[in-house]
Amino acid sequence: MKMHGLGNDFVVLDARVQALDLSPGLIMGIADRHKGIGFDQLAVIEAGAGDAHLTFYNADGSTSAACGNATRCIARHLMDESGKARLHLTTARGDLYAVDAGEGLTSVNMGQPQLDWNEIPLAEDMDTLELPIEGGPTATGMGNPHCTFFVENAEAIPLEQFGPRYEHHPLYPERTNVQVASLVGENHLRMRVWERGVGVTLASGSSSCATAVAAARRGLTGRKVRIDLDGGTLGVEWREDGVWMTGATCHVASGVLTPTFLAAHP
Repeated sequence: MKMHGLGNDFVVLDARVQALDLSPGLIMGIADRHKGIGFDQLAVIEAGAGDAHLTFYNADGSTSAACGNATRCIARHLMDESGKARLHLTTARGDLYAVDAGEGLTSVNMGQPQLDWNEIPLAEDMDTLELPIEGGPTATGMGNPHCTFFVENAEAIPLEQFGPRYEHHPLYPERTNVQVASLVGENHLRMRVWERGVGVTLASGSSSCATAVAAARRGLTGRKVRIDLDGGTLGVEWREDGVWMTGATCHVASGVLTPTFLAAHP
């Protein structure tokens, strides 16, 4: 299935009936927007302890423990399929819960943020609220690492050059997602994102959650915010039980990979 959440796009493979053997070459082949299908992340649905288990891959073939928008897209698909209004999903990040928020919107609890340096992880013990990097970004873990810069104008940052500079910063041994965000109103942020192993994306759920947490920790906003991304708007609320993210999803198409394509990407 091809899906997207605010333009953050995914290929979703259903492995609940038949197990899949995914090589890095096959993942990168599917990711190719000219010779494959194209995606920001690939997600696999498997049978699990809850309603389903989800595994995520980046476009470069590397794995990611979390992908918020893909989780919302898959949750909506599973709700439509089962008729359920609440789901229990398992991931490498842990147990996630999704609910039908009404009006076609889907909410997912992305779990508690990771705020300690060794959980994110960073290379050494330090205050995660303001890193010793030019611009003083905030580090947050949401099952994957994040580095959030608060700037005067997020639109003015040349993200194609800015993002990779910090994705590979030595303070982040597993690389990091990079966000630039600016406050545009009360509890209202404009955010743009460079995703680890992907590049510039129109939206990112885990990045939105990390940015909301960072903004609240720095006193820029409360715990419930609106975040405007290149592809649309997400609502994020940092509650006692975790960080909830709410927004629209779209199931674009369903299809089958041909034997010829699979044979070309062993």
